[in-house]
Amino acid sequence: MMRSMYSGVSGLKTHQTKMDVIGNNIANVNTVAFKSSSTTFSEIMYQNLTSASGPSAESGRGGINGRQIGLGVTSGSTTVNITSPGATQTTGGAFDLAITGDSFFVVNDGVTNYFTKAGAFDIDGAGNLVMKSTGYNVMGWQVDETTGEIRKDTVSALRIMQEKNLTSPPEATTRGTCAGILDKNSTQVNTEEGYLMNMNFYDALGYSYTAKFSVKATAEKGEYTVELKDILDSTGKSIVDTYNANELSDIVKFGSQNIQTERKKYELLSGMFYDSNSKSYHKQAAFPDTVSDYEEKKIPGFTYDPKVTAATGGGNNTAVTATGTLKLSKEEMEKRYGIIYVEGNGATETGYYHRKDDVTGTGEKIESKEDWMEVLGITGVTNTNDNFTQKVNADGSVEFTVKQDFTLITGAKPVGGNGDGLYTVPVTQAEAYGIDVSDTSKTYQFEVAPNGEAQVTTSKVITANVLKFDVDTGVFSSINGADSVVMDFNTTFVDKDGKNVSLQSFADIDVDFTQTKWFDNGGTSTMTMEKGGVDGTTGMGKKLG
Repeated sequence: MMRSMYSGVSGLKTHQTKMDVIGNNIANVNTVAFKSSSTTFSEIMYQNLTSASGPSAESGRGGINGRQIGLGVTSGSTTVNITSPGATQTTGGAFDLAITGDSFFVVNDGVTNYFTKAGAFDIDGAGNLVMKSTGYNVMGWQVDETTGEIRKDTVSALRIMQEKNLTSPPEATTRGTCAGILDKNSTQVNTEEGYLMNMNFYDALGYSYTAKFSVKATAEKGEYTVELKDILDSTGKSIVDTYNANELSDIVKFGSQNIQTERKKYELLSGMFYDSNSKSYHKQAAFPDTVSDYEEKKIPGFTYDPKVTAATGGGNNTAVTATGTLKLSKEEMEKRYGIIYVEGNGATETGYYHRKDDVTGTGEKIESKEDWMEVLGITGVTNTNDNFTQKVNADGSVEFTVKQDFTLITGAKPVGGNGDGLYTVPVTQAEAYGIDVSDTSKTYQFEVAPNGEAQVTTSKVITANVLKFDVDTGVFSSINGADSVVMDFNTTFVDKDGKNVSLQSFADIDVDFTQTKWFDNGGTSTMTMEKGGVDGTTGMGKKLG
């Protein structure tokens, strides 16, 4: 009975030891870098009451086991786990660290180095990294200032709050990635502006820029052009203006030049004619569109008869004569020209007179053609052959006519003979079809039928890249025959003022297109440009840290 009690007591005492270890572990659950413990048990020796015996051949009896009584259990050992990492958690402290694996921080009390997993650190007054609990300096390897190599033969205090460690230098972006889906039914890729993408990147000084790209469909299935349209600085201003450049290609080149072509059928605009013999174009016009010096010679206020009478006979006239008319009331005449209308009373004749002064009285009467032409300020018109007439009506209104010679536009020809005022004048081929040729980067090739209908091929040289997809699988095929295109920045260039401008802060950016797809996405394209390589980390660049 006593032995059983002793055994039971030893079990309780040993279990208490285990509970003490577990309780200590639980109590230190929030202790930084706490090293947990575990308990092992061992048995206490046995007391033999009888010995064991083997089988007997003589008696034919089998053997019997010995009889032993155990004396209980005892604590074998308590083991502390000093190498395995505990659970990590966010503290919000800028200098709190965790270390994993069979590793330790090295700290120093001013004399001796110690090892610890406690990473609750802070900065002391000298700028050194220290333990919050003890103030011990955190030790580490340093960099040899001469060679730039890390010295691994000794550790010293880490003084991180010093000027050279307060910032990390910026890095220029060197890689980019274009990824996502380009849907052939996306409306943007079929517009003049194209499907737009932006890529943000950094130069070596840490300044940020935004490159703007445009993707447009070509006439070939599964082929698109990718063009660098502009680069904006951090203020939203084009770097063409920032660096006073003539054009973007002075600063950066993106891929090679390609020729973009388009074929379209055009018909002559209404009123346009095509002469298949002379292969020339004309339009029907009337005065004053048929004369070249109308704006120069016309007299203000006069309305000219659009029916032109030929100045000389024949069908190839070079000049025309037009009649202009002007009628003004008495009030308009007096106000406009500062003259006065007088109704005769026997002594004075009815008509217009110059004012004697600015207030009252009349001066010399206005009656000859020369007088009237002087009043109206008409010059360059002779008063012979009825080139100028005037008629003063009873109510004081005056009617004027003037005949003037105007020069026809070179190549103008009468329609249906002289005198009807209708002519044809030459126009350019582009005007005849209503084609805007103001874009000097485009060229036009015309294939004209006898009736004037034209098949026009428009060619444009663009600095863009040809992106191709496999039309059977929709996967990326190539861009300019490769996987990527380089944004090639010039090192220097000459600006509009003739000054040399350095671009050394920019790094060339290799843009990868292998992650693009040509799939149906409900008419929506998701293709985007991002800085950095396909792995999402290399070549991204960064601003000042």
